[in-house]
Amino acid sequence: MFDQDLAQMYGVLTKNLNKAVNRNMDRFPEDFMFRLSKEEYDSLRFQFGTLKRGQHVKYLPFVFTEQGVAMLSSVLKSKRAVQVNIQIMRVFVKLKELIFSHKDLARKIEDLERKFGEHDAKIIHIFNEIRRLMATSEPLDNYKRTKVGFVVDRHV
Repeated sequence: MFDQDLAQMYGVLTKNLNKAVNRNMDRFPEDFMFRLSKEEYDSLRFQFGTLKRGQHVKYLPFVFTEQGVAMLSSVLKSKRAVQVNIQIMRVFVKLKELIFSHKDLARKIEDLERKFGEHDAKIIHIFNEIRRLMATSEPLDNYKRTKVGFVVDRHV
């Protein structure tokens, strides 16, 4: 999550959130928080459209991972910060559940495709044979039928 989005949720200015983070930088290793590069920021800015005049950023934004957001609760100690942090953690949990349920569903679909894939090939083969039989020049009723059974040679 971006520092400006978190600051808005926590009800503080972005620069105050970043000051608190900078004072406690030892609590935010690289896998908890990082600063966007100029190229990353420009790419995101391009995706969201151009900024209005005077809305450029002086510093590149910090981006927080789930663990970084959790660590913010130890840096920002207001009641609102604690409540917002609880809600954000719940959202992260729901997102993980959603991702895992989609992976499980995708695996089940792949299993079904494998299982019925060979059945489909057999059914297609059956229909092709039926079509081939239907394409014969004579209807089945016109075929000469031979008797079924043993033939006894009486000339012996």
